[in-house]
Amino acid sequence: MKDLRNRFLMSALILTMGLFSLPVFAERSIEGRVTVVRDVDTIVVAGTPVRLNGVDGPETSTRAGREAKAFMQRLVGGKMVTCALNGDRTYDRWVGTCFIDGEDIGALAIANGQALDCPRYSGGRYARYETRAARSRLPRSGYC
Repeated sequence: MKDLRNRFLMSALILTMGLFSLPVFAERSIEGRVTVVRDVDTIVVAGTPVRLNGVDGPETSTRAGREAKAFMQRLVGGKMVTCALNGDRTYDRWVGTCFIDGEDIGALAIANGQALDCPRYSGGRYARYETRAARSRLPRSGYC
């Protein structure tokens, strides 16, 4: 019985230590260099993948998606950005709003016709930046 109790306590201690060793990104900011641009709505900041909240970008399997990724690489690749993370995760990415020189990266991508607003997640804050050309050539994701 004592051996079972000791095993339980050891397991609880290991679990607790593991939980406290995980990085906590919920509702916090990170700042760092953009090391990878996966596509127009996902960048890697100082090793942390960040999905731009409320930005609906084309898939990189399409010409528009490859062009949008190239735009994002020119905009932020290798540069310092700050991201306000909202605590949500999607796949391996934290969700947040990122800024370069104080400007919202998602708004810049949408205003330059490389992506659309995803009102389900943005609350419509990017709708005013959408271009007519982007609305006519980019498909809006069904989840938006």
